[in-house]
Amino acid sequence: MIEDSYKHRGLRQKLVKKLAEKGIKDEGVLAAINRVPRHVFFENALLDHAYQDKAFPIGEGQTISQPYTVAFQTEKLEIKPGDKVLEIGTGSGYQACVLLELKAKVYTIEYNRKLYETVREVLPAMGYKPYFFHGDGSKGLPQKAPFNKIIVTAGAPVVPTALTEQLAEDGILVIPVGDREKQSMLRIRKKNGKLIKEEFANFAFVPLLGEQGWK
Repeated sequence: MIEDSYKHRGLRQKLVKKLAEKGIKDEGVLAAINRVPRHVFFENALLDHAYQDKAFPIGEGQTISQPYTVAFQTEKLEIKPGDKVLEIGTGSGYQACVLLELKAKVYTIEYNRKLYETVREVLPAMGYKPYFFHGDGSKGLPQKAPFNKIIVTAGAPVVPTALTEQLAEDGILVIPVGDREKQSMLRIRKKNGKLIKEEFANFAFVPLLGEQGWK
Protein backbone atom coordinates (compact mmCIF):
# COMPACT_ATOMS: atom_id res chain seq x y z
CA MET A 1 0.00 0.00 0.00
CA ILE A 2 1.43 3.39 -1.02
CA GLU A 3 1.35 5.95 1.77
CA ASP A 4 0.10 9.30 0.53
CA SER A 5 -0.42 11.43 3.62
CA TYR A 6 -2.05 14.80 4.18
CA LYS A 7 1.48 16.27 4.33
CA HIS A 8 2.42 14.71 0.96
CA ARG A 9 -0.73 16.05 -0.68
CA GLY A 10 -0.11 19.52 0.78
CA LEU A 11 3.46 19.57 -0.57
CA ARG A 12 2.15 18.49 -4.00
CA GLN A 13 -0.36 21.33 -4.05
CA LYS A 14 2.45 23.80 -3.29
CA LEU A 15 4.50 22.30 -6.13
CA VAL A 16 1.58 22.63 -8.56
CA LYS A 17 1.12 26.27 -7.53
CA LYS A 18 4.83 26.90 -8.23
CA LEU A 19 4.57 25.25 -11.68
CA ALA A 20 1.58 27.45 -12.53
CA GLU A 21 3.57 30.53 -11.44
CA LYS A 22 6.42 29.40 -13.73
CA GLY A 23 4.07 29.39 -16.73
CA ILE A 24 2.40 25.96 -16.94
CA LYS A 25 -1.16 26.75 -18.02
CA ASP A 26 -2.69 23.37 -18.92
CA GLU A 27 -5.07 22.54 -16.06
CA GLY A 28 -5.08 18.86 -17.00
CA VAL A 29 -1.29 18.65 -16.72
CA LEU A 30 -1.29 20.45 -13.36
CA ALA A 31 -4.04 18.15 -12.06
CA ALA A 32 -2.10 15.07 -13.23
CA ILE A 33 1.03 16.22 -11.37
CA ASN A 34 -1.13 16.86 -8.32
CA ARG A 35 -2.26 13.21 -8.40
CA VAL A 36 1.09 11.42 -8.85
CA PRO A 37 2.79 10.62 -5.50
CA ARG A 38 6.33 11.66 -6.50
CA HIS A 39 7.68 10.83 -3.02
CA VAL A 40 7.34 7.11 -3.82
CA PHE A 41 10.38 7.46 -6.12
CA PHE A 42 12.52 8.72 -3.22
CA GLU A 43 14.03 6.91 -0.24
CA ASN A 44 12.51 7.92 3.11
CA ALA A 45 15.63 9.85 4.09
CA LEU A 46 15.22 12.03 0.98
CA LEU A 47 11.50 12.80 1.24
CA ASP A 48 12.18 16.52 1.69
CA HIS A 49 13.44 16.57 -1.91
CA ALA A 50 10.41 14.86 -3.44
CA TYR A 51 8.29 17.96 -3.99
CA GLN A 52 11.04 20.47 -4.69
CA ASP A 53 11.11 21.67 -8.27
CA LYS A 54 14.44 20.07 -9.14
CA ALA A 55 15.87 16.96 -10.74
CA PHE A 56 17.35 14.30 -8.48
CA PRO A 57 19.73 11.35 -9.08
CA ILE A 58 18.10 7.88 -9.18
CA GLY A 59 21.27 5.85 -9.81
CA GLU A 60 22.76 4.40 -13.01
CA GLY A 61 23.80 7.92 -14.03
CA GLN A 62 20.14 8.92 -14.47
CA THR A 63 17.83 11.43 -12.78
CA ILE A 64 14.15 11.83 -11.98
CA SER A 65 13.32 14.91 -14.05
CA GLN A 66 12.53 18.29 -12.55
CA PRO A 67 8.71 18.59 -12.19
CA TYR A 68 8.72 21.78 -14.29
CA THR A 69 10.46 19.90 -17.12
CA VAL A 70 7.92 17.06 -16.92
CA ALA A 71 5.05 19.57 -16.94
CA PHE A 72 6.60 21.58 -19.81
CA GLN A 73 7.13 18.56 -22.07
CA THR A 74 3.71 17.12 -21.22
CA GLU A 75 1.97 20.42 -21.95
CA LYS A 76 3.71 20.66 -25.34
CA LEU A 77 2.45 17.14 -26.23
CA GLU A 78 -1.22 18.27 -26.05
CA ILE A 79 -2.36 14.87 -24.74
CA LYS A 80 -5.94 13.83 -25.46
CA PRO A 81 -7.60 10.85 -23.69
CA GLY A 82 -6.84 7.66 -25.61
CA ASP A 83 -3.73 9.04 -27.33
CA LYS A 84 -1.18 6.34 -28.10
CA VAL A 85 2.05 7.71 -26.62
CA LEU A 86 5.62 6.46 -26.92
CA GLU A 87 7.99 7.55 -24.14
CA ILE A 88 11.71 7.22 -24.88
CA GLY A 89 13.56 6.84 -21.57
CA THR A 90 11.39 5.40 -18.79
CA GLY A 91 13.89 6.38 -16.09
CA SER A 92 12.15 6.49 -12.71
CA GLY A 93 8.70 6.13 -14.33
CA TYR A 94 7.45 9.48 -13.04
CA GLN A 95 6.79 10.94 -16.50
CA ALA A 96 4.89 7.80 -17.54
CA CYS A 97 2.62 8.17 -14.47
CA VAL A 98 1.77 11.75 -15.45
CA LEU A 99 0.90 10.63 -18.99
CA LEU A 100 -1.28 7.81 -17.65
CA GLU A 101 -3.12 10.28 -15.38
CA LEU A 102 -4.03 12.14 -18.60
CA LYS A 103 -5.67 8.91 -19.86
CA ALA A 104 -3.06 8.22 -22.53
CA LYS A 105 -2.14 4.69 -23.64
CA VAL A 106 1.57 4.66 -22.79
CA TYR A 107 4.37 2.58 -24.31
CA THR A 108 7.65 3.27 -22.54
CA ILE A 109 11.13 2.06 -23.46
CA GLU A 110 14.28 2.12 -21.28
CA TYR A 111 17.86 1.54 -22.42
CA ASN A 112 19.25 0.65 -18.97
CA ARG A 113 18.38 -2.91 -17.94
CA LYS A 114 18.55 -2.25 -14.17
CA LEU A 115 16.25 0.78 -14.33
CA TYR A 116 13.87 -1.17 -16.59
CA GLU A 117 13.66 -4.06 -14.09
CA THR A 118 13.09 -1.68 -11.16
CA VAL A 119 10.41 0.47 -12.76
CA ARG A 120 8.55 -2.57 -14.09
CA GLU A 121 7.90 -3.52 -10.44
CA VAL A 122 7.41 -0.06 -8.92
CA LEU A 123 4.80 1.39 -11.26
CA PRO A 124 2.26 -1.48 -11.20
CA ALA A 125 2.57 -1.48 -7.37
CA MET A 126 1.48 2.17 -7.51
CA GLY A 127 -1.44 1.30 -9.79
CA TYR A 128 0.17 2.55 -13.03
CA LYS A 129 0.37 0.12 -15.93
CA PRO A 130 2.09 1.34 -19.07
CA TYR A 131 3.51 -1.15 -21.58
CA PHE A 132 7.18 -1.62 -20.64
CA PHE A 133 9.99 -2.31 -23.12
CA HIS A 134 13.76 -2.66 -22.74
CA GLY A 135 15.92 -1.57 -25.67
CA ASP A 136 17.31 1.21 -27.84
CA GLY A 137 14.74 4.00 -27.66
CA SER A 138 16.53 6.01 -30.35
CA LYS A 139 15.08 3.47 -32.82
CA GLY A 140 11.58 3.92 -31.39
CA LEU A 141 9.22 0.96 -31.18
CA PRO A 142 8.41 0.08 -34.82
CA GLN A 143 6.35 -3.00 -33.90
CA LYS A 144 3.81 -0.77 -32.08
CA ALA A 145 3.89 2.27 -34.42
CA PRO A 146 2.37 4.62 -35.39
CA PHE A 147 2.02 6.83 -32.30
CA ASN A 148 -0.10 9.96 -31.81
CA LYS A 149 2.53 11.44 -29.52
CA ILE A 150 6.22 10.71 -28.84
CA ILE A 151 8.16 12.16 -25.90
CA VAL A 152 11.92 11.85 -25.48
CA THR A 153 13.24 12.36 -21.95
CA ALA A 154 16.96 12.40 -22.83
CA GLY A 155 19.04 14.85 -24.86
CA ALA A 156 19.61 13.80 -28.47
CA PRO A 157 22.36 14.99 -30.86
CA VAL A 158 19.82 15.03 -33.73
CA VAL A 159 16.15 14.13 -34.21
CA PRO A 160 16.15 10.36 -34.87
CA THR A 161 14.48 9.64 -38.24
CA ALA A 162 13.02 6.46 -36.72
CA LEU A 163 10.87 8.61 -34.42
CA THR A 164 9.51 10.96 -37.09
CA GLU A 165 8.72 7.91 -39.25
CA GLN A 166 6.77 6.32 -36.38
CA LEU A 167 4.73 9.49 -35.76
CA ALA A 168 1.14 9.32 -36.94
CA GLU A 169 -0.38 11.99 -39.18
CA ASP A 170 -1.23 15.06 -37.01
CA GLY A 171 1.06 13.58 -34.35
CA ILE A 172 3.46 15.49 -32.08
CA LEU A 173 7.05 14.65 -31.12
CA VAL A 174 8.65 16.54 -28.21
CA ILE A 175 12.41 16.08 -27.97
CA PRO A 176 15.41 17.94 -26.49
CA VAL A 177 18.16 18.30 -29.13
CA GLY A 178 21.66 19.73 -28.72
CA ASP A 179 25.02 18.76 -27.25
CA ARG A 180 25.68 16.71 -24.11
CA GLU A 181 25.45 19.76 -21.83
CA LYS A 182 22.47 21.75 -23.12
CA GLN A 183 19.56 21.15 -25.48
CA SER A 184 16.72 23.10 -27.09
CA MET A 185 13.25 21.63 -26.65
CA LEU A 186 11.71 20.92 -30.05
CA ARG A 187 8.08 20.22 -30.86
CA ILE A 188 7.61 18.58 -34.24
CA ARG A 189 4.17 18.14 -35.79
CA LYS A 190 3.44 15.90 -38.75
CA LYS A 191 1.00 17.60 -41.16
CA ASN A 192 0.25 16.08 -44.57
CA GLY A 193 3.42 14.04 -44.21
CA LYS A 194 5.54 17.17 -43.63
CA LEU A 195 7.35 17.99 -40.37
CA ILE A 196 6.69 21.40 -38.80
CA LYS A 197 9.24 22.34 -36.14
CA GLU A 198 8.96 24.75 -33.19
CA GLU A 199 11.82 25.54 -30.81
CA PHE A 200 11.44 26.40 -27.13
CA ALA A 201 13.67 27.11 -24.15
CA ASN A 202 16.94 25.39 -23.30
CA PHE A 203 17.09 22.43 -20.94
CA ALA A 204 19.75 20.00 -19.68
CA PHE A 205 18.95 16.28 -19.97
CA VAL A 206 21.03 13.13 -19.56
CA PRO A 207 22.20 11.90 -23.01
CA LEU A 208 19.99 9.75 -25.24
CA LEU A 209 21.99 6.56 -25.80
CA GLY A 210 21.66 4.28 -28.81
CA GLU A 211 22.11 3.90 -32.53
CA GLN A 212 20.46 7.25 -33.38
CA GLY A 213 21.55 8.92 -30.13
CA TRP A 214 24.92 9.32 -28.38
CA LYS A 215 27.22 6.31 -28.65
